Amino acid sequence: MKQLSTGLADLDLILGGGLQVGSVVVLAGPPGAGKTILAQQICFTNATAEHKAIYYTTLSEPHSKMVEHLRGFTFFDPAALGPKIEYVHLGDLLRDSSARDLSLLIDEVVRRAFDDEPVLVVIDSSKMLRDFVSGPSLRRAFYDLSSRVAHTGAVLLLLGEYTAEEMQSGVEFSLADGIIQLSHLAREPIDRRGLRVVKMRAATHLSGTHTVYITTDGVQVYPRVESFLPEETTPLNERIPSGLRGLDALMGGGIPRGDATLVLGPSGAGKTIGCLNFIAEGLTRGERCLYISFQDTANQLVEVASAFGTDFAAARDSDQLMISHVPMGSLDLDVLASVMRHRLADRTTSRVVIDSLAEMAYAARESERFPAYLRSLVAVVRAAGASLWVTSETTTFGPMKDPVVGLMFLFHNVVHIRYIEHCAEIGRTINVLKMRGSRHDQGIYECDITGGISVGGRLQRTTGMLGWSALRDCPFTGHEATEAVGSDADHG
Repeated sequence: MKQLSTGLADLDLILGGGLQVGSVVVLAGPPGAGKTILAQQICFTNATAEHKAIYYTTLSEPHSKMVEHLRGFTFFDPAALGPKIEYVHLGDLLRDSSARDLSLLIDEVVRRAFDDEPVLVVIDSSKMLRDFVSGPSLRRAFYDLSSRVAHTGAVLLLLGEYTAEEMQSGVEFSLADGIIQLSHLAREPIDRRGLRVVKMRAATHLSGTHTVYITTDGVQVYPRVESFLPEETTPLNERIPSGLRGLDALMGGGIPRGDATLVLGPSGAGKTIGCLNFIAEGLTRGERCLYISFQDTANQLVEVASAFGTDFAAARDSDQLMISHVPMGSLDLDVLASVMRHRLADRTTSRVVIDSLAEMAYAARESERFPAYLRSLVAVVRAAGASLWVTSETTTFGPMKDPVVGLMFLFHNVVHIRYIEHCAEIGRTINVLKMRGSRHDQGIYECDITGGISVGGRLQRTTGMLGWSALRDCPFTGHEATEAVGSDADHG
């Protein structure tokens, strides 16, 4: 069946391809959710001189005021008003309806639909028609309108500030081929807008509430990543170098391509430096990379990388490297997923960094959703054939707490960087906690970050990995060390 594009690729994806030609679609939502802006945006995208868009208003704001509000949007074209987009006020027809029915209105809309062959017909607001008729008369009116306009091939878009209860029982919704619900949730530090497809006949739409932003470009929609079902990927019998000197040897020859690797460590331990090493290795091999940061800006990362001998600036200018800095206050999970999905769409990006997971989970303020979100995000990266490198912060002092409780199973590999006490000095250690389906070294090794992450010698007498507040370079050996660890455990 032929479909009409909304002009927004991601919204078309959510709708299952777009709006079905000849269909009746209700766009419902509270004031301020973006109904009028989205409808106008679709009009300006699709209207032509041969097949214009007709925008009917009932008893809403004057057309001059509506046009003035639209001037600030980039999609608005004043030259299209008249030749391509026509505004028609239905207020007089409604007032002149002596029989308290909608026959005059329906006849007007249908006549124009047949005579002008518009691509889109909008009624804003259809809910106000309830002020003139109700019950069987309203049902009959909507049935006549929807069935007769459908024969013209135009999309009939009905806008209204319907409540949840009205959406359950309203005649408009039972007759509609599609129902799109917009929402507006007040929350700190920024409000949240959403879009949900309640119903879309003859199309496979994406479920869930998808994030909506309104900018000078109009309505922007970001699909919910959990709605995607990426294709199953076949594990590749191939290893990629991590870029961290000495780590590949501990991991059995490198990281299996397509794996998701989690790097744990306290603040300042070297996690971000490890990210830079991982990306730098990819750049030297001619790979395209994506770096997502929630703290360091793109310029800061370029400067730090330069200190370690890697020219991130040139790689960014040539589009070999994309750095996306997402400020913590404006972090949105769906926007982040969309950035990653679009970058990975052509399957030419092979390395992705997220720095860091703990900040991402905290700033998103969607703890209940986060496990399913992260699982879907990992699946999207893997389906694109890329390898994912993620950091997450642990506590610096006191017993280590799992920063990703219940989520570590989503990662194929887990690398841990920790501080260690050497009498009066603080050092660092590194070890591989986990590798799924691959043998790896079980030891704890010295770690240096002076010129990038590098693995040093294996520590033979270190204890406290699983139960002490800090690693200790144990002076005991053999049976004495065993007794010491047991004694400490007995005392908590």
